Amino acid sequence: MVNTKVTLSGWELDNPIIPASGTFGYGAEFAELYDINCLGSFSFKGTTLEPRFGNPTPRIAECASGMLNAVGLQNPGVEHVLHHELPHLKAIFHKKVIANISGFSIEEYVECCRLMDEQEQIGLIEVNVSCPNVHGGGMAFGVCPENAAAVTKAVKAVVKQKPVYIKLSPNVTDIVAVARACEDAGADGLSLINTLLGMRISLKTKKPILANQMGGFSGPAIFPVALRMVYQVAQAVHIPLIGMGGVSTAEDVLEMMLAGATAVQIGAQNLVDPYVCPTIINQLPSVMAKYGIDSLTNIIGGAWK
Repeated sequence: MVNTKVTLSGWELDNPIIPASGTFGYGAEFAELYDINCLGSFSFKGTTLEPRFGNPTPRIAECASGMLNAVGLQNPGVEHVLHHELPHLKAIFHKKVIANISGFSIEEYVECCRLMDEQEQIGLIEVNVSCPNVHGGGMAFGVCPENAAAVTKAVKAVVKQKPVYIKLSPNVTDIVAVARACEDAGADGLSLINTLLGMRISLKTKKPILANQMGGFSGPAIFPVALRMVYQVAQAVHIPLIGMGGVSTAEDVLEMMLAGATAVQIGAQNLVDPYVCPTIINQLPSVMAKYGIDSLTNIIGGAWK
């Protein structure tokens, strides 16, 4: 009998499979397809202090082995999530959930995280530092170690009950430097990677397909990049990692854990196959047995330890 349980900062999950933020909404749509309680947890839609309509359309473009999105953090705002989404979620999901938080200033991050820290349903807070800093010329917080550390430190000053994981952007020169800065500033863990920056141009219009011109590239094509970054960061820090980026099979999950991830998020593949997460969960025991793995916790970082 294999053991699929993993532990994130003292929080035990039945398995390491977590749908990624932005690909699973707040759970309701997928709950109509299968019992989402089979999941280890899920990271809900990126939530900001105020409601956001998001970017103009078109904001999705297809690519070989992936997709581009420039949704622009469309969400109903933190108060709506607290008073409507979480109560509804409680009826369909009986485990704790990951609160994904975005912000356009340190003050926004702090207030949203403070509110989420008070919620019993939240298992950990995942802070997305890929957002543009409106007070810093629009540059994303996560591309600069000092800015990523500043967000981490400010959030940790107000969050007293929940672990804080910082979600890192791959659009940097040295992701290890950003990871170390977040750890030094008090992060309890890290999530990586977010989407890569990409674009498509229409041959018919001779213009960018996305109204935003550029967007986040995700899907199976980015898996080797994500794996490499998890592998590098895992050896440089002493806090747990949630790995993601192009994961679509049980074998991918094992690779990501061997690279150093404690849990694994599934993103774009949810939009291709809405049953991908329960499929992977069902297949994990047999794939583990195939490769002589009796416990997932035993293989974390096994590729370099």
